[in-house]
Amino acid sequence: MEHKKVKSPVISGKNIVQTFGETKVLNEINIEIYDGDFTVIMGTSGSGKSTLLYCLSGMEQAAGGTILCGDQAITGASEKELTKLRADRFGFVFQKTHLVSNLTLYENIVMAGLIGSGLGEKDVRERARQLAAQMNLQAAADRLPSQVSGGEAQRAAVARAVMGNPAILFADEPTGALNKANTKEVLNLFTELHEKGQTILLVTHDKEAALRGNRILYIEDGRVISELALSEYGKIDDREKKLAAWLEGLGW
Repeated sequence: MEHKKVKSPVISGKNIVQTFGETKVLNEINIEIYDGDFTVIMGTSGSGKSTLLYCLSGMEQAAGGTILCGDQAITGASEKELTKLRADRFGFVFQKTHLVSNLTLYENIVMAGLIGSGLGEKDVRERARQLAAQMNLQAAADRLPSQVSGGEAQRAAVARAVMGNPAILFADEPTGALNKANTKEVLNLFTELHEKGQTILLVTHDKEAALRGNRILYIEDGRVISELALSEYGKIDDREKKLAAWLEGLGW
């Protein structure tokens, strides 16, 4: 698929295949994720959208094809190489926050910085405080994950994910377990990060979440079958109508 803007790809995948047993979940997908884009992958349950994200991020090894992060191969890389790549260049947010239960939200953010940011402890702690403020977590920062709302926990997970200034932020259904108010808070946070230049790849089945992207891919039966380009979120346009019409045309 052609992309309208001239941008460099952060992730490139060619003829990606993934199988579970005898079932082909991804069927020779070609895809590029561009620097500075907020790319959304949509599709029905079982279409392969989360599997594609896992393969692109090196969380799963594809059964076939090639995936590159810049010039670095993801397919065929050793687990040691993948661990370093994920720590140095990738951030992850999932439906479940996976916060360490006996650490406060602030300590969870700090821990990510000590492991993967390359900063000294003093700088890590200062950046963690800044991120906690950016995520509006000042009141909850010293509480344990069990003592905060789902939205607060997810915002802390986002802060943890961007602690190391990742080249790309991968998000798999990050609002799937949140209520409407918390969903809006987290989506606003993703929009704010994107406006500051963060490259994002988001998997979702939620139209409200998809509207935050500027590029939406639709996957069906393990293939990317359509793409929709939108303007940047916040501009006055008919993005909701465009998305609704596009999804209707795909039988959503």
